[in-house]
Amino acid sequence: MITTAPHLSPRRNPLLGSHPGRRLRMLLAAGIAASALSAVPPQAQARTQTQAQAQGTAQAQATAHAQAAGAVRGAGQFTDGRTSAAGSGMRTDDRKSDDKDGADNVLTVAVSQSVDSLSPFLAQRLVSTSIHRLIYEYLTNYDPGDARPIPGLATAWSPSPDKLTWTYKIRKDSTWSDGRPVTAEDAAWTFDKMMKDPNAATANGSFTANFAAVTAPDPETLVIRLKQPQANMTALDVPIVPKHIWEKVGDFSTFNNDTRFPIVGNGPFVLTDFKVDQYIRLKPNKDFWRGAPKFDELVFRYYKDGDAAVAALRKGEVSFVPNLTPAQAASLENAENIKVNDAPGRRFFALATNPGARAKNGGRFGSGHPALLDPVVRKALFHAVDRRAIVDKVFQGHAVEGEGYIPPRFAPYFWKPGASQRIAHDPAKAAALLDGAGYRKNADGKRMGKDGRPLDFRILCHATDPHDKAVGKYLQEWWGDLGIGLKVDCLDNVSDPWLKGDYDLAFDGWSVNPDPDFVLSIHTCSALPATPSGTGATDNFICDKRFDQLYAQQAGEYDAARRGDLVRQMQSRLYDTGFMNVMVYPNALEAYRTDQIKSITTMPEAGGNLYGQDGYWSWWSAEPATAGRAASGGGGSSAAVAIGIGISVVLVIAVGILTGRRRRATADDRE
Repeated sequence: MITTAPHLSPRRNPLLGSHPGRRLRMLLAAGIAASALSAVPPQAQARTQTQAQAQGTAQAQATAHAQAAGAVRGAGQFTDGRTSAAGSGMRTDDRKSDDKDGADNVLTVAVSQSVDSLSPFLAQRLVSTSIHRLIYEYLTNYDPGDARPIPGLATAWSPSPDKLTWTYKIRKDSTWSDGRPVTAEDAAWTFDKMMKDPNAATANGSFTANFAAVTAPDPETLVIRLKQPQANMTALDVPIVPKHIWEKVGDFSTFNNDTRFPIVGNGPFVLTDFKVDQYIRLKPNKDFWRGAPKFDELVFRYYKDGDAAVAALRKGEVSFVPNLTPAQAASLENAENIKVNDAPGRRFFALATNPGARAKNGGRFGSGHPALLDPVVRKALFHAVDRRAIVDKVFQGHAVEGEGYIPPRFAPYFWKPGASQRIAHDPAKAAALLDGAGYRKNADGKRMGKDGRPLDFRILCHATDPHDKAVGKYLQEWWGDLGIGLKVDCLDNVSDPWLKGDYDLAFDGWSVNPDPDFVLSIHTCSALPATPSGTGATDNFICDKRFDQLYAQQAGEYDAARRGDLVRQMQSRLYDTGFMNVMVYPNALEAYRTDQIKSITTMPEAGGNLYGQDGYWSWWSAEPATAGRAASGGGGSSAAVAIGIGISVVLVIAVGILTGRRRRATADDRE
């Protein structure tokens, strides 16, 4: 039985090992809100201690499938491995129309991030892409132990000698939750739609941009022909959707897949109901080829306030809470029937500067401060940032000091700047740089821009993330010492001003997947919106020719060592341009009730995270601690947002061939 690793104490060593489009996904927005962190700047302590309605969703029919197979881990050749499962599919009457939990064993997960879309063609936020991993299969998955690519919807795959044609064998034992068989045609249609309709490529277009053609010569064979070699062909993190449902959709830019339930899928769970900023309800897919989850229902319940989520955990009203603040985690350490998981994370926490929002047609837009186009100003701002203080005082040791774009958890791609390249904490150097470039202080101590106006900046802050607020206070102090003003704009929705380019700086962050292609692609010129009024896949409107050249090289490089070197060169280039400044790699701080969850799989299995994994392992593997209601609340109305989950089985599957491993991540997560 797979269980969590022993509690991990705070660590500072680099052992970290992982979905903006129409709706910008920013991992940081997934942070659980809480009261202000106890850490505030020394000087601040004396002041302030801050979704075309779907036309064709068929009702799920009960179907019984007896499935059994041995689980075998092989080597070299890709083979299939699964565990037995039997049961019936979802029925329409399984749907709950209100927010009350009605199952016996309910796994409840508290979340604070709003769902941007339930359409996998649009969703970017971690909570949304995590849901898609639960209700749709991807071609491949990631081994929970070491993140190697393993069978998902595809049981095997192989490239042609020139690596321009990839053939995937589609499993025979996967069915849609309405009883229809899943075939290669579903996968071919999914990819083809993304290739031909820009609106369907909003979230995952980087995966198919290099596809020349996708065909399904028979129900069990998918063939993808490429224009150029593509290294992430075993890590295509794209949810495969049912053609018979989605071919009825008209406008993919507006269809959010959230008006008819249950939603037809083929993953371990079936999404049965959803209410914006209230809950997401899922039931086990009894016919899931890998085995059905063991919890009767999985519910994600929305809490805007992190302290309220923690209180609900204490009372047994929820089973699991992610994204704890250090103070919240400390308060739960000795709580009865609660386990705190403190593990190296798969995301970064960064400062992003507006490089001058622009579109592919050359059109400029937004209201970014022109002084930030000067690399001297950006470098000076970053020299004034004390990463060590952020680790120690904001994250209280539950993070690792950051610099490169890829967290140290992904060793093949991890990068650190050399001593001469590093933008170290040096306030005196920051001031000297500004003075030397003509940004001098006036008699009132205000740093003046070359236009004669004071340097006053705005930074976008996620209202639900206390880390944003705490770091914002430090920045106000550090940059204030330079004579630079900073307004911290904490908003519930930062996506709208971000997409419009209406910001100077922003707190940014993404979940990084085992293959980093996606999080690199969002900084390429091709990710920009086509026009100023359009939406692209860009994170921060960065467009740099050298970065694009390196991206193209790594995308087609199959040699793992050479690709790793190219990815490190990309991070070095991104660092030097100064539009992104990674401050820390936060640990995953989360907690769950041991009287509700008996066992659950972390990723990696040896001391990894539970929420926002590269796969569905945590919620699929989770086993109820006792029979009966797993989460119940006082008053009978709010028992748990359950993540119905499941079968504690050891996943064993053979894996081999390329080192392609991928992003998000999604999400968050994307995610």
